[in-house]
Amino acid sequence: METTQITDAPPPAPQPTEAEQKRAARGATRPGDRIFLGLSRGSGILLLVIMAAIAGFLTYRASIAISKDDANFFTAFEWTTQIDPPKFGIAVLVFGTIVSSIVAMAIAVPIAVAIALFLTHYAPRKLRGPIAYVIDLLAAVPSIVYGLWGALILVPHMNGLYGWLNDYLGWTGIFSWQGGAPRSMLTVGILLAIMILPIITNVSREVFRQVPQMHEEAALALGATRWEVIRMAVIPFGRSGVISASMLGLGRALGETMAVATVLSPTFDIQASLLDPGGGTFAQNIASKFGEASETGRDALIASGLVLFVITLLVNGAARMIIARRKEYSGANA
Repeated sequence: METTQITDAPPPAPQPTEAEQKRAARGATRPGDRIFLGLSRGSGILLLVIMAAIAGFLTYRASIAISKDDANFFTAFEWTTQIDPPKFGIAVLVFGTIVSSIVAMAIAVPIAVAIALFLTHYAPRKLRGPIAYVIDLLAAVPSIVYGLWGALILVPHMNGLYGWLNDYLGWTGIFSWQGGAPRSMLTVGILLAIMILPIITNVSREVFRQVPQMHEEAALALGATRWEVIRMAVIPFGRSGVISASMLGLGRALGETMAVATVLSPTFDIQASLLDPGGGTFAQNIASKFGEASETGRDALIASGLVLFVITLLVNGAARMIIARRKEYSGANA
């Protein structure tokens, strides 16, 4: 005789209504969520609109200036907008902006990373707070104060360094010095390095503090020294953060105005040596010439601002690409 086993089947799950499905698709089920979603989305769209408006304004005014330019805008070594027809170019400005920023980054990044590592892994607890506080104060100093300090204190004391570089490295041509006033790209780079140092240090310090403790403990358990722990666990984990911090500092170095205008002796020529006075940057040229420029001159300065805008976007894009390639060892994957 066959017996059949009767099992109680679970009741079917209730199907969501069409309204509930629409709310779930929108990702917000409560009024507060919908308001926050709308504000967040609107903020993102507003940012894109502002960027597009800035780019459109710069492009429009730049096109007017370039159409009147009697010289090559990208290769000319002169800036005479008061004559008819005007002649102006950005070759000197591109060179000066890039060189001064490279010098600043070469000086600031190693020092900033070293300070961040010292504060997070070497400094005694009693020293961490005061040192971090002083570094934070450097970020609060206005640019014009840095410029005044550079013109009155830094420049007069650069002769010894310039003489030493000329004696031992002058044969390279990059560090040859003819004895002029030390108002050159090297002085500008040193001043910019001091200005961007707290930005890179603070961001790098916070990144190094986020290293998982188990990574460091595992390295110590395997017999690694403190430096080996930093080299194998801390620096690889914080590499993307250090790159981001460096790009933030580079952004300020590219757009710094008053400090550079106060220290540099601008001339529209390119010097092979970093110690010879001369050169110029985009921001310094705009600040020094905008007040007395004619309408055509202002359009020309806006055109140079458009080039600086594009350079900044390219730098940020390159930084994002570098960071994206190094996601294999990040905090999300730790």
